[in-house]
Amino acid sequence: MKITLIAGARPNFIKIAPVINALRLAVSEGHNIPYRLVHTGQHYDSKMSDTFFKELNIPEPDINLGCGGGTQAEQTAAIMVAFEKDLIANPSDLIIVVGDVTSTMACSIVAKKLNTKVAHIEAGIRSYDLTMPEEINRMVTDCLSDYFFTTTKWAGDNLRRAGIPDDRIFFVGNVMIDSLLSNRSRFRKPLLWDELNLKERSYILITLHRPANVDEGNKLKTYIKEILNNVQGLPVIFPIHPRTAKIFNDLGIDEPNLKITEPLSYLEFNYLVERAKAVLTDSGGITEETTVMGVPCFTLRNNTERPETIEIGTNELIGTDPAAINPALIRLFSGQWKKGAVPELWDGRTAERIVERLISIPELQNRKKPKSA
Repeated sequence: MKITLIAGARPNFIKIAPVINALRLAVSEGHNIPYRLVHTGQHYDSKMSDTFFKELNIPEPDINLGCGGGTQAEQTAAIMVAFEKDLIANPSDLIIVVGDVTSTMACSIVAKKLNTKVAHIEAGIRSYDLTMPEEINRMVTDCLSDYFFTTTKWAGDNLRRAGIPDDRIFFVGNVMIDSLLSNRSRFRKPLLWDELNLKERSYILITLHRPANVDEGNKLKTYIKEILNNVQGLPVIFPIHPRTAKIFNDLGIDEPNLKITEPLSYLEFNYLVERAKAVLTDSGGITEETTVMGVPCFTLRNNTERPETIEIGTNELIGTDPAAINPALIRLFSGQWKKGAVPELWDGRTAERIVERLISIPELQNRKKPKSA
């Protein structure tokens, strides 16, 4: 069974690293599973891409398709054209895609048009909000996939409601948490920790990148001001996404307790998450990491595709009205935030279960072994 792994954006690298490690282990145990790693180039900033290969011990990709930049349609088209050429030149029995970024959807479409099986890791999660590009990516990918690896039972239920049969759905856990747990002891203190004299549980960490939150300058400014006015003077650390920086830099916000920094590496960023008083974010993945690390999390969205982080974990859905931030911060500072727990199978062994499942699927084992030299 020959596999092609697809990665293109920061969340992909975090999720693909444990899968590569599990494949390496299977190969060392005698399984015939050659694989290639295709980097689409969707994230081309080194802090959003290159550092992850080094930090997470991911081998250099077999090819970088160089498809960064452009509109959603331009990037999708560029990835499809480039990946089609690569897949024709390097046929595979199975394409593995992860998450919900543009690369995930684009490469799934190409693979199916070339009659190649597709496995989707993190299948079935849904916000049912079609204003989010990621939701469209998830729905299209799950319409095309052959094998569905889910993070929770909620995700499996979503797939069953869409008509996916049980024998194609595999509840395995969360590969992002595999990476988190395997690297937790390696989290690295960023330079700004000492520069700003930060202390544990004595600062707020924020991340914002979704178009609905950052593309309109006045709304972004109102968010930031509302946070700054209600954190009781604590430092607010804001590692700023490149798309957010383009808007933010024109807002003229200059407050002493707001600390803007460039995107941090995975190990540095999670060092800050683990020690924060709270995290305010519009990222789905961060709500999973805060849940496992027991850190209070505010999601600045009206919906979430990860309900387990709310029903089980430390996350709460605050919504997109900036006026909702202050009441939530009052509960935080008064010690009334929930403790939370860790969802089932978020135990660091998800990638092992994925590879075990792949090895056990009969239709993937029919590929003829190469003749001996």
